[in-house]
Amino acid sequence: MKIVVIGAASRQFGQGQIVDTMQSQELRGRQVTLTLVDENAEALDLMTRVAGRIREYTGSDIQIESTTDRRQALPGAHYVIVAVARKRYELWEQDFRIPLAYGFNHVLGENGGPGAIFHALRSIDLIIPICRDVEALCPNALLLNFTNPEARVLHAICHLTHVNAIGICHGVFEALHKISAYLGKPVDELDIISAGMNHFYCMLRVRDRKSGENLLPAVLKKAAGDTDAKLSPIFRKFAEVFDIFTFPSEDHIGEYLTFGSEFHGTAWPYGQERRKVHAHDEKAADVLTECANGKPLAADSPVLWPSGEHTVPIITDIELNRGILRPAVNVLNRDGYIENLPRDVVVEIPATVDARGVHPLSVGPIPEPFAAFMRPHFTIHGLVTEAYRTRSRRLLLQALLLDPNVNSITRAERMLDEMLALQSEFLPTFT
Repeated sequence: MKIVVIGAASRQFGQGQIVDTMQSQELRGRQVTLTLVDENAEALDLMTRVAGRIREYTGSDIQIESTTDRRQALPGAHYVIVAVARKRYELWEQDFRIPLAYGFNHVLGENGGPGAIFHALRSIDLIIPICRDVEALCPNALLLNFTNPEARVLHAICHLTHVNAIGICHGVFEALHKISAYLGKPVDELDIISAGMNHFYCMLRVRDRKSGENLLPAVLKKAAGDTDAKLSPIFRKFAEVFDIFTFPSEDHIGEYLTFGSEFHGTAWPYGQERRKVHAHDEKAADVLTECANGKPLAADSPVLWPSGEHTVPIITDIELNRGILRPAVNVLNRDGYIENLPRDVVVEIPATVDARGVHPLSVGPIPEPFAAFMRPHFTIHGLVTEAYRTRSRRLLLQALLLDPNVNSITRAERMLDEMLALQSEFLPTFT
């Protein structure tokens, strides 16, 4: 079996995927090759050496390869795991601050809001060429995408290529852990179904796995009355006003809502305004570099921390024909898995996984008010994909004007032109 990881030198992504693979008992003895791919040769060399140390520590028999040329890596691949970005934080900060400067009070600027349009275009421009290579070199491979904005990127993959692809995100686990804490029950004792859009889902079912008791009313009551100051007020309001239990984090929920910034504010979570300025610079020890250079690994080393994602479990579900229900995958709603959402949009729903692949669960309708919040975003996703395909500035402007946080056509046009010029090295040319 061959697993190719593209974007492997990313410290947030690559290390976790390497650990998950090397620690998997199910992948041992199966002649697995893990091929690490990244354009940054220096960073890739460091991550390859880290992978070797992790392999040695875990006693894994998985073989490690690395290359800066994905076309060299892809032939024979069974699984392609992708998380790619260029100048992530610098450009992301522009995605947030420039719309804000034009008076568009959005949140975060990553997956929703006017800034997400530019994030999506940059990501799509990176991932579609990768998909073309997958089509040519390993057309039967399953592509597992982590690249954000997840729903927008996967929409482009599904509509512009023939690649067999799903989107992966750990966001649903935050809700599962919150429900477990509210009920005082382990997650594996609960039968939970959620559905919606990436980072914007709702719980449809919470039952006691043994007794079958419906626990969702109790969970909603807990959420509506939760006075924890650290908890998102938007999360609480959805439980209180709509009887909806959604993502317990205001930054992601708020990206899709006109009133998101009412609670989140206008500071960027990763900007200088959130960092203390020290009189003397103190450089923290780089644990990955120390590991690559031979520092002994301890059991509690951050280098050995798993990713918390379910990429490797999905791969082993397929290889071992396990038929396990996984709580969230992103797929095209082509068979109406969510009844009251369009068939050509990307939704996040549970799926069973076996030797035949990934089988999304049909969940019926989601609460109509929640669906109504989503539909404008699905229209935006389609416009962004088509704008990318046709290189149409007009379609980009349409997508921008449909965003709930954009309240001026004049300012929107000016902002669009500024962003296209400012990020021209990372975007296609639109006319």
